[in-house]
Amino acid sequence: MANVTFKGNPVTLVGTEVKAGDKAPEFTVLANDLSPVTLESSAGKVRILSVVPSLDTGVCDAQTRKFNEEASKLGNVEVITVSVDLPFAQKRWCAAAGLENVVTVSDHRELSFGEAYGVHIKELRLLARAVFVVDSQDMVTYAEYVPESTDHPNYNAAIEAAKAAK
Repeated sequence: MANVTFKGNPVTLVGTEVKAGDKAPEFTVLANDLSPVTLESSAGKVRILSVVPSLDTGVCDAQTRKFNEEASKLGNVEVITVSVDLPFAQKRWCAAAGLENVVTVSDHRELSFGEAYGVHIKELRLLARAVFVVDSQDMVTYAEYVPESTDHPNYNAAIEAAKAAK
C-alpha cells in the first residue's frame, strides 16, 4: 500500500492499491440526488477520478476548481470528484462554487470507492488525496497517491495522462 500521512501523521489505508496498467475497479457511490453512480455510469469516456478528503477544505476546493477549469479543455474527459462528504453538502458546495465541468459523488455510505482504490483512511473515515486516470476501456493509465493528504496532487501529470488516454 501507498505510504500516506495526514497533517504529518502516518495513516492506515484500507483497500487495494491501484496502479497504472490495472483494470479500474468497479465502485458504487452516490450522486448529489442520492442516485447510484458506478464506473460503468461513465463508460466509453476517459475519466479523471479526483479524490479529496473533504470539499470544505482549502486544498480540496482548489483541486476541484483546477480540474473543473481543465475539464472544459479536454473534450471527451469526465472529471469525477470523490469524497465522503454527504451528497447534500456536495450539492451545496457545487451550487456555491458554480462549477459545471466536474461531477461530485459521495462515498460516505459504504466506502466502496475508498476500499476499491485503496484510499480509505481507517483512522479518520476520510479518503486520502489521490488522482486516477481511467481510459475509455476502463484501464488505469495514471495513479497518484499524494504522500501528504494536505498537499496538492501533480495536476499537470494527471491532465497529460488524460490527454494521452483519449
